[in-house]
Amino acid sequence: MGGHKTPDMAVLVPFGIFAVSAAALANAYIAQYALGIEPCVLCLYQRIPYAVTGVLGIVALLMPAERERAVTAAGVVFLAGAAIAFYHVGVEQHWWASAAACGSSGGNQDPKTVEELRQLLLGARPAKACDEVDWTLFGVSMATYNVGLSLALAFGSIWGAGKIRRTQ
Repeated sequence: MGGHKTPDMAVLVPFGIFAVSAAALANAYIAQYALGIEPCVLCLYQRIPYAVTGVLGIVALLMPAERERAVTAAGVVFLAGAAIAFYHVGVEQHWWASAAACGSSGGNQDPKTVEELRQLLLGARPAKACDEVDWTLFGVSMATYNVGLSLALAFGSIWGAGKIRRTQ
């Protein structure tokens, strides 16, 4: 009536993917550099899906012909991010040991690899242990929140891809 056009789902979904991905990465970097929360290797791995989905969101915005495919791919990448975050939660909860090159919170200084020996000899700081939780909100770690966020974003992206498919 008044000339106001409602934004199209085909634009809102990719923009949302980009915006949430950028916000998640900003949150991680603020926690690291402004709040001094040191990330472990698994924390760093959890950032990768957000970087990939941010790029996919931009691709979906700039290439309408690839929009549905890019949004679907973002959903799959968010699922992979949820899996990485869940794996990290398992390490934090001691459900399993980490296969990643995480430091150990056990305090044992005996080197088990040549790299650990080199770090000890050179006085390098060992990697932060992946089972150490430095920050929680209501007793829940950032990795645990990331599981829920990544799952919600995966399902939202896949739902959005379906909406985009139906409008084409």
